[in-house]
Amino acid sequence: MAGSVFTPCLEEIKNVKSPEGQILAKPFLDVCKMILPVIDKFGAAMVLVKSDIGGNISRLEAKYKTNPSKYKHLYSIIQEEVDAKAGSYFYASGLLWLTRAMDFLVILFRNLLAHSNWTMSQACTDSYGKTLKKWHGWLARSSFTVAMKLAPDRKKFMEVIAGSGDVNADIEKFCSTFPPFLEENHKFLASVGLNDMKA
Repeated sequence: MAGSVFTPCLEEIKNVKSPEGQILAKPFLDVCKMILPVIDKFGAAMVLVKSDIGGNISRLEAKYKTNPSKYKHLYSIIQEEVDAKAGSYFYASGLLWLTRAMDFLVILFRNLLAHSNWTMSQACTDSYGKTLKKWHGWLARSSFTVAMKLAPDRKKFMEVIAGSGDVNADIEKFCSTFPPFLEENHKFLASVGLNDMKA
C-alpha cells in the first residue's frame, strides 16, 4: 500500500468544505467511509463500532442520493427534518452518532501518539470514557468493556496500519484536520437542540 491506511482519508479531507465554507455531504461521508479500513485493523474489538459507523453513513448517504443537489450540504438533510417538526430525528440521530464515533476514534488515535506505553485496551478505554460512555446505557457500556478484551496488540496494529507511510505523521495530520468538522457538526446539532440525545 502506498502510504498508510490514512492516506486516502487525508486526501479526501481537502474536499469536505465548499468554497463558501459549508460541509459537503458526500465528501464528509466519504472521509468517514475511508476510516472503516482503519477500524478493520482492530479486528473483533471494533466490530460493533464499525457496524454503527457504517449504518449511520449508509443512512445519511441514502438520503443524500435521493436528491444530491438538494442535499449537497450535509446540514440540509438535518434542517429539513427539524423543519418538518415530526418529532422523529432519524437523520439527525445518524449524524450525531457518526460524529460521536469519529470523536472516539480521534481521541483513540491521539492516545496512541501521546501514550506510547499504553496498551491498545487502555487507549480505547480512555477514549471511550471521554467521548461515548456518557451517552451509552448500561448494555452498550457492558458490550464495550467486553469488546476491549479483544483489542489487538498495539505494536502489531501500528505496523499493519503503517503500510509504507509515516503513520505517526498521518495520524497527527488526521487528528488536526478532521476534528474541526466534528466540532462544527456538534455546534450545528446543538443549534437545533439535538446534540444531547442518548442511546
